[in-house]
Amino acid sequence: MKVISHAIESQAPRVRANSWVASLGASIQEGGCLFRVWAGPNANIELVLDGEPSRCTPMLPDACGVHQVRVEGVGSGARYWFRINGRGPYPDPASRFQPLGVHGPSQVIDHNCFAWKSTEFQSPSLRELVFYELHVGTFTPAGTFLAVIDKLDGLQQLGINAIELMPIADFAGEYNWGYDGVFPYAPAHSYGTPDDLRKLVEEAHQRGIAVCLDVVYNHLGPDGAYQSVFAPGFYSSKHKTPWGDGLNFDGDGGDKVRAYFIESALAWIYDYRVDGLRVDATHAIQDDSDPPFLTDLTKRVHAAAHSLGRTIFIIAEDERNERRLVLPSEQGGHGFDAVWSDDFHHHMRHRLAGDSDGYYRDFDGTTESIARTIRDGWFFNGQFARHSGHRRGTKPDGLSYESRVFCIQNHDQIGNRAFGERLSSQISYPAYLAASALLLFAPEIPLLFMGQEWAASEPFLYFTDHNEELGRMVTEGRRKEFEHFSAFADETRRGTLPDPQRKETFRLSKLDWTARQRPLHVACLNWYRDLLHVRRYLLSSFKFRLCQALNAKMIHSQWESAFGRVSAIVALEGPAAAQDEAWTDMALCFSSEDTTYTSDACPVIWQSNAGKLTMERAGAVIFASEDFAPISGKIFT
Repeated sequence: MKVISHAIESQAPRVRANSWVASLGASIQEGGCLFRVWAGPNANIELVLDGEPSRCTPMLPDACGVHQVRVEGVGSGARYWFRINGRGPYPDPASRFQPLGVHGPSQVIDHNCFAWKSTEFQSPSLRELVFYELHVGTFTPAGTFLAVIDKLDGLQQLGINAIELMPIADFAGEYNWGYDGVFPYAPAHSYGTPDDLRKLVEEAHQRGIAVCLDVVYNHLGPDGAYQSVFAPGFYSSKHKTPWGDGLNFDGDGGDKVRAYFIESALAWIYDYRVDGLRVDATHAIQDDSDPPFLTDLTKRVHAAAHSLGRTIFIIAEDERNERRLVLPSEQGGHGFDAVWSDDFHHHMRHRLAGDSDGYYRDFDGTTESIARTIRDGWFFNGQFARHSGHRRGTKPDGLSYESRVFCIQNHDQIGNRAFGERLSSQISYPAYLAASALLLFAPEIPLLFMGQEWAASEPFLYFTDHNEELGRMVTEGRRKEFEHFSAFADETRRGTLPDPQRKETFRLSKLDWTARQRPLHVACLNWYRDLLHVRRYLLSSFKFRLCQALNAKMIHSQWESAFGRVSAIVALEGPAAAQDEAWTDMALCFSSEDTTYTSDACPVIWQSNAGKLTMERAGAVIFASEDFAPISGKIFT
């Protein structure tokens, strides 16, 4: 091992012909490797190469506290640690890979040796996106990046054009939801190698599918987060989150903390060519600086998109219905492209499954409320919310439909239930088809959760693989979460909750792909495939016109163009009937009662001369103008 230089180079990330180099971590250079780590004042940092534990190479700091050393003859695959003030060794807080887990050595990764093929891929526009959220560890039996590739053809055929991976930043243990991540630059070792992730992105792009990563910049996990060992000011002294101390974005040294996370976002974009980021729980990021971290983050992501000539979107998960998130910075906003909007989901769950505890108490599930939520993009726009005890939301005036993401299921809304039940397991099959149609005929960006398209019956439970002491606290905390729910007021009943720490809890959450061959699941898959086909057609030349409650049971959603009109009439329960003279020129294209979509059809009654529709049970009917040429038989061709 030969130390070549301690010379400090520019701290700013830089773009080269085919690469991007961050200001922290291990960077391959000609003939060697440059190691850089940020540490607090008066820190004495040494590099330890794995296999040479007795040899510690001093690293020299610059005025900003970034310690650096360049070592000759070290290349991709080398493993290393850092010692700080004689303690350790510790992995690199900006590690690009942890092959032995979060407490093991970091590994040098050469991000320029992967042979990309789909170099011209462009993500679909926001308006066109159909998100498919998946958890890598439970999506397939193998639970790896490479195993996801085997399912991409089916997703493409279904009509999915964007997969959203739940957080993949490395976490303690072998399985986890991902929100306990502690290495924001490193793909989880249990899912595969960095090149495995690149291969997944490559294969997705070859099929026209964008890849979005769920990233967590509001906290770090409770095990393996060594950042504060190097920089004691990494956490805030004044802000708290539901998961502990907040991150220091606005105190002394906060500029380094925000740079650390912003460069994490850019690393996923430059090194892995992901097409978008979903930023977790932005409402939990407390930051008094100007400009705020979130504004800096979106600016840097959009600047990267511009420099690369690519479409890269950044989406916030936020419970506040806050329009500022999606306003541009010049209008006082944070500049996100879109935000998750949960009100539609909450109304639908209350109406169809009867949920009324917790935040569901603020949602009545009436057809009027649901239709208004679809028209506005969210329901609460400043009204008092009983659950929170204060006013919630802002006016959506002027916001585009594609600035909101809708769902009827996602990882939180399933996994935060006591037993992880999916919506399809708790309501009737006809009602599930109705809810699915309403989602896919809404103008907002739809998000499907893995297995939703075939009404998968497996639960998605909360699971962790922490050490024994921490695991015990997680198990106890999980049970305490449900104390305020009437069904779990009794301690004995809470004891029946699945233990997050048991491997069986993780195993039960894996999708059963063989179920797709069973008749009901095949029928549901047909329904989703055809609805997504129609949606893609509508987005190509139609505009959303209206969503209205027809009565207490039925909702009408309509799109129109110069060629004609296309409508979905959805009954959330039956029997139900509606009539409108304006429908007399409409032809029935297909319905959820067709034998393609159900095994016990209950035919709808359509009286075209009177414009009257009668449905015996929940479901959906798709209509189009009679003189609309592209409509033939039951589906758009």
